[in-house]
This record gives sequence, C-alpha cells and structure tokens, in this order.
Amino acid sequence: MSAPCEECIKGTIHAGQPTGKEELIHGLNTYVVGNRTNPRATIVLYSDIFGLLLPNNKLLADAYAKSGEYLVYLPDFFKGDPVPLKVADVLIPVDAKKQSSLSKYTGMLAGAPTFIMWMTRHKFAATDKICMDFLGALRRATPKEQKIGIVGTCWGGRYAIRAAMESQMIQKDGIKVPLVDAVVALHPSNLELPADAEKLVVPVGIGWGLEDQGVKIETKAKVEEITKREIKAGRKVPEMEHKVYKPGRHGFSVRGNPDDPEERKCLEDSLAQVLDWFKRWL
Repeated sequence: MSAPCEECIKGTIHAGQPTGKEELIHGLNTYVVGNRTNPRATIVLYSDIFGLLLPNNKLLADAYAKSGEYLVYLPDFFKGDPVPLKVADVLIPVDAKKQSSLSKYTGMLAGAPTFIMWMTRHKFAATDKICMDFLGALRRATPKEQKIGIVGTCWGGRYAIRAAMESQMIQKDGIKVPLVDAVVALHPSNLELPADAEKLVVPVGIGWGLEDQGVKIETKAKVEEITKREIKAGRKVPEMEHKVYKPGRHGFSVRGNPDDPEERKCLEDSLAQVLDWFKRWL
C-alpha cells in the first residue's frame, strides 16, 4: 500500500448544482448525466477519493456531458465508502483564505487516521477488480458500434490507465476486445511502474502537474521510457499523449481554485484535454 498522500486531500470545493441523477448501473450506485437516447459514446469517470460526495466530481461529469454527445457515468467505485466529507470540510475549505493555519494543521492531524484507515479498506486488488468488473459489464452491454472512454482523476487515474492494458481484455461475441476504447488519466496517484503502464492496447492521454507534490513530474519520464522500450522491442504501442500543467498542483483537474487565474486555466485546459482526446478516439 502506498503512503498516504496529503496532497490528495487538498483543494477547493466548487459551487454549482449537479444536473444528473443517481441510479444503479451494473451493480454500482452511479451518477448518470448526458445523452441517454443516442450518445456518440459512453464516458466513465473514476473520481478522486471523495467520490460522489464531493460536488466537484458530479460537476465534472456534467461538463463532459454538456455537449449532448456523451452519456456519462460516475460510478461509486467505493461502494458507499468514500473518504468522508468531514475530512474534506477541513482540508478542502470552501474559502481557504478564511481558514487559519492552526485549524488547517489540527484538521490534518484529526483527518489523517481516517484517511489511513480508508486506504486499508480500499487496497489495490479489490479496487482494481471493482473497476474492471464494472467496465466489463458495461462493455458487454454496450452495442458494438458504440465506444467507451474512461477518465480517471487522482486515485482513479491509475485504474483508468490499467483499463487500457492487454491483460484486461475480455471476450465479447467470440472476439477479444479491450475494456475501453480510449483513456485519459489526470494526476494519476499511486502508479506502480512499470507494471501499470506496460502493454497498453488503446490510446492513452495523461495530464501531469509541474508542481504536483502527490504525483511527481518525474513520473512522466518514467512512463515515456516504458513506451520507448516497448517500441524498441518491436511492440505496436497505441498513441500516447502527455500534457504538462503549470502550476499543476495535485488535484488540478478537480479541485483547483477557480478564483485563481492559473488554477482556473488548469481546470479549463484539463477539461479540454479530455474532450479533445475523446472527440478524436470515441
């Protein structure tokens, strides 16, 4: 299990009223928004550790669905057990400027045991199975002509990339097919390299933060080296895209401060990266 990431529980809570609805999809409570009748494709969002409880995640799903082209699913991969918002209330204040240093420090001390215990309940093997089982059920239920994309942020980024792996392919109608058709991962936490980036079979775009203390920018070079090594060995590698965000603090695509011009640009540009990538591949 990776060490707790203090950066994973920082950021800003966004204002807005989500427009979708929660319902049971392939065994998981899922926030659903977008085109239900004739979508161009389905997008699955694997969120950060706060899951459906954090408004930002639902608002992000809304943003992906805004064009009317996509049906967007935000499943509760934590099965009713995300990191509690009582931790977020202290560590992700609505107005960080009004929070004293003392309250922030004491809040982190109070929240750390909760976060550590949460991580023990959501270890890799079980988490990976929940995600891939959902995607497998979705792939089998989705018409052949309709594509599926997954975007993962923070905690979910690792599992989004893993959904692109050859080892995750399934049988459908007698043919071996990938779980998804395209992937975007934004500040993906807890990557285990090289295992999590080897033998990818669908296009993968990744967004890295230059000042990300949770996912060091050096990880980008490690992933790129894996790709180069596979190409040199003669393996056909799907297209990869790497974008770097400045300042790109951890959580920049979900919990960046929209009142800060630099962080707002990261929010907007990372949204554009996802939509541009899926427009190209889905």
